[in-house]
Amino acid sequence: MRPPQPPWCGIPSQAPGAALPGPRPEGLGLVRFNALGHEEVRSALLGCCGSRRWADRVAAHRPYPDAESLLAASDEACYDLTAAELDEALAGESLSPLPLAGARGPATLAAHTALRAAHAEYERRFRHVFVICLDGYRDDELLDQVLSGIRTRLGNEPEEERAVAADELRRLARGRLARILAPGP
Repeated sequence: MRPPQPPWCGIPSQAPGAALPGPRPEGLGLVRFNALGHEEVRSALLGCCGSRRWADRVAAHRPYPDAESLLAASDEACYDLTAAELDEALAGESLSPLPLAGARGPATLAAHTALRAAHAEYERRFRHVFVICLDGYRDDELLDQVLSGIRTRLGNEPEEERAVAADELRRLARGRLARILAPGP
Protein backbone atom coordinates (compact mmCIF):
# COMPACT_ATOMS: atom_id res chain seq x y z
CA MET A 1 0.00 0.00 0.00
CA ARG A 2 1.22 3.48 -0.85
CA PRO A 3 1.08 6.22 1.78
CA PRO A 4 -1.78 8.72 1.35
CA GLN A 5 -1.32 12.23 0.04
CA PRO A 6 -1.16 14.96 2.70
CA PRO A 7 -4.51 16.39 3.81
CA TRP A 8 -5.98 19.76 2.83
CA CYS A 9 -9.42 21.08 3.78
CA GLY A 10 -11.66 18.50 2.22
CA ILE A 11 -10.93 19.01 -1.41
CA PRO A 12 -10.96 16.49 -4.18
CA SER A 13 -11.04 12.93 -3.04
CA GLN A 14 -8.84 11.81 -5.92
CA ALA A 15 -6.38 14.70 -6.11
CA PRO A 16 -3.37 15.38 -3.94
CA GLY A 17 -4.69 17.42 -1.08
CA ALA A 18 -7.86 15.62 -0.02
CA ALA A 19 -8.89 16.08 3.59
CA LEU A 20 -8.32 12.79 5.32
CA PRO A 21 -8.90 11.72 8.88
CA GLY A 22 -5.85 9.47 8.67
CA PRO A 23 -3.93 7.01 6.52
CA ARG A 24 -5.97 4.92 4.13
CA PRO A 25 -5.16 2.14 1.75
CA GLU A 26 -5.34 2.99 -1.91
CA GLY A 27 -5.86 0.76 -4.88
CA LEU A 28 -7.08 -2.31 -2.98
CA GLY A 29 -9.71 -3.33 -5.49
CA LEU A 30 -13.12 -4.71 -4.54
CA VAL A 31 -11.99 -8.33 -4.03
CA ARG A 32 -9.27 -7.33 -1.55
CA PHE A 33 -11.60 -4.81 0.13
CA ASN A 34 -14.22 -7.53 0.65
CA ALA A 35 -11.54 -9.90 2.02
CA LEU A 36 -10.10 -7.52 4.64
CA GLY A 37 -10.57 -8.39 8.28
CA HIS A 38 -13.11 -6.35 10.23
CA GLU A 39 -10.58 -4.02 11.88
CA GLU A 40 -8.68 -3.50 8.62
CA VAL A 41 -11.81 -2.64 6.66
CA ARG A 42 -13.08 -0.43 9.47
CA SER A 43 -9.78 1.45 9.49
CA ALA A 44 -9.89 1.86 5.71
CA LEU A 45 -13.48 3.12 5.89
CA LEU A 46 -12.72 5.55 8.69
CA GLY A 47 -10.15 7.05 6.31
CA CYS A 48 -13.05 7.82 3.99
CA CYS A 49 -15.51 9.15 6.58
CA GLY A 50 -14.78 9.67 10.27
CA SER A 51 -18.12 8.38 11.55
CA ARG A 52 -17.71 5.05 13.35
CA ARG A 53 -21.36 4.11 12.76
CA TRP A 54 -21.01 4.87 9.03
CA ALA A 55 -17.88 2.67 8.84
CA ASP A 56 -19.57 -0.14 10.75
CA ARG A 57 -22.68 -0.02 8.56
CA VAL A 58 -20.68 -0.09 5.33
CA ALA A 59 -18.41 -2.88 6.62
CA ALA A 60 -21.35 -4.99 7.83
CA HIS A 61 -22.79 -5.39 4.33
CA ARG A 62 -19.71 -7.04 2.84
CA PRO A 63 -19.09 -8.73 0.53
CA TYR A 64 -20.25 -6.28 -2.10
CA PRO A 65 -20.96 -7.73 -5.55
CA ASP A 66 -19.67 -4.64 -7.34
CA ALA A 67 -18.30 -1.15 -6.75
CA GLU A 68 -21.64 0.56 -7.38
CA SER A 69 -23.26 -1.49 -4.60
CA LEU A 70 -20.57 -0.39 -2.18
CA LEU A 71 -20.84 3.26 -3.24
CA ALA A 72 -24.65 3.11 -2.89
CA ALA A 73 -24.29 1.65 0.61
CA SER A 74 -21.87 4.45 1.46
CA ASP A 75 -24.32 7.08 0.22
CA GLU A 76 -27.19 5.54 2.17
CA ALA A 77 -25.14 5.38 5.36
CA CYS A 78 -24.14 9.04 4.88
CA TYR A 79 -27.75 10.10 4.42
CA ASP A 80 -28.61 8.39 7.72
CA LEU A 81 -25.96 10.14 9.84
CA THR A 82 -27.37 11.65 13.01
CA ALA A 83 -26.29 15.14 14.06
CA ALA A 84 -23.75 13.64 16.51
CA GLU A 85 -22.38 11.27 13.85
CA LEU A 86 -22.04 14.14 11.38
CA ASP A 87 -20.16 16.10 14.07
CA GLU A 88 -17.88 13.08 14.60
CA ALA A 89 -17.21 12.78 10.86
CA LEU A 90 -16.55 16.50 10.45
CA ALA A 91 -14.23 16.47 13.47
CA GLY A 92 -12.19 13.82 11.65
CA GLU A 93 -11.50 16.14 8.75
CA SER A 94 -8.30 18.12 8.95
CA LEU A 95 -6.97 21.39 7.68
CA SER A 96 -3.39 21.39 6.51
CA PRO A 97 -1.25 24.42 5.69
CA LEU A 98 -0.13 22.83 2.43
CA PRO A 99 -0.96 24.85 -0.69
CA LEU A 100 -3.57 23.69 -3.12
CA ALA A 101 -2.25 21.84 -6.13
CA GLY A 102 -2.04 24.07 -9.17
CA ALA A 103 -2.07 27.28 -7.17
CA ARG A 104 0.82 29.31 -8.52
CA GLY A 105 1.65 32.91 -9.31
CA PRO A 106 1.94 36.23 -7.49
CA ALA A 107 -1.68 36.28 -6.33
CA THR A 108 -1.38 32.87 -4.69
CA LEU A 109 -0.04 34.16 -1.37
CA ALA A 110 -2.87 36.68 -1.12
CA ALA A 111 -5.41 34.03 -2.05
CA HIS A 112 -4.08 31.63 0.59
CA THR A 113 -4.15 34.41 3.18
CA ALA A 114 -7.78 35.10 2.25
CA LEU A 115 -8.51 31.37 2.40
CA ARG A 116 -7.01 31.03 5.90
CA ALA A 117 -9.11 33.99 7.08
CA ALA A 118 -12.23 32.51 5.48
CA HIS A 119 -11.56 29.14 7.11
CA ALA A 120 -11.18 30.80 10.50
CA GLU A 121 -14.47 32.66 10.05
CA TYR A 122 -16.20 29.51 8.80
CA GLU A 123 -15.04 27.51 11.83
CA ARG A 124 -16.06 30.32 14.18
CA ARG A 125 -19.51 30.52 12.61
CA PHE A 126 -20.27 26.82 12.07
CA ARG A 127 -18.00 25.10 14.65
CA HIS A 128 -16.47 22.62 12.20
CA VAL A 129 -13.97 22.63 9.34
CA PHE A 130 -15.01 23.59 5.85
CA VAL A 131 -15.35 20.56 3.60
CA ILE A 132 -15.83 20.67 -0.13
CA CYS A 133 -15.48 17.98 -2.75
CA LEU A 134 -13.83 19.20 -5.91
CA ASP A 135 -13.78 15.97 -7.87
CA GLY A 136 -13.78 16.77 -11.56
CA TYR A 137 -12.04 20.13 -11.30
CA ARG A 138 -8.61 20.73 -12.80
CA ASP A 139 -5.70 21.58 -10.49
CA ASP A 140 -5.65 25.18 -11.71
CA GLU A 141 -9.33 25.58 -10.73
CA LEU A 142 -9.10 24.29 -7.16
CA LEU A 143 -8.16 27.49 -5.35
CA ASP A 144 -10.86 29.51 -7.11
CA GLN A 145 -13.48 26.84 -6.35
CA VAL A 146 -12.54 26.66 -2.68
CA LEU A 147 -12.55 30.44 -2.29
CA SER A 148 -15.85 30.76 -4.13
CA GLY A 149 -17.40 27.88 -2.19
CA ILE A 150 -16.40 29.10 1.23
CA ARG A 151 -17.45 32.67 0.43
CA THR A 152 -20.88 31.49 -0.73
CA ARG A 153 -21.39 29.06 2.13
CA LEU A 154 -20.47 31.62 4.80
CA GLY A 155 -23.81 33.24 3.90
CA ASN A 156 -25.76 30.08 4.78
CA GLU A 157 -27.78 29.71 7.93
CA PRO A 158 -26.28 27.11 10.30
CA GLU A 159 -28.86 24.38 9.57
CA GLU A 160 -28.62 24.96 5.83
CA GLU A 161 -24.83 24.75 6.03
CA ARG A 162 -24.97 21.49 8.01
CA ALA A 163 -26.99 19.98 5.17
CA VAL A 164 -24.50 21.27 2.57
CA ALA A 165 -21.52 20.06 4.63
CA ALA A 166 -23.16 16.64 5.05
CA ASP A 167 -23.60 16.33 1.29
CA GLU A 168 -20.01 17.43 0.64
CA LEU A 169 -18.83 14.86 3.18
CA ARG A 170 -20.90 12.18 1.40
CA ARG A 171 -19.29 13.12 -1.92
CA LEU A 172 -15.81 13.04 -0.34
CA ALA A 173 -16.46 9.60 1.18
CA ARG A 174 -17.69 8.33 -2.20
CA GLY A 175 -14.58 9.60 -3.99
CA ARG A 176 -12.27 8.20 -1.33
CA LEU A 177 -13.97 4.81 -1.55
CA ALA A 178 -13.61 4.87 -5.32
CA ARG A 179 -9.85 5.38 -4.85
CA ILE A 180 -9.69 2.41 -2.51
CA LEU A 181 -11.56 0.30 -5.04
CA ALA A 182 -9.30 1.28 -7.93
CA PRO A 183 -7.06 -1.62 -8.98
CA GLY A 184 -3.76 -1.57 -7.13
CA PRO A 185 -0.34 -1.07 -8.68
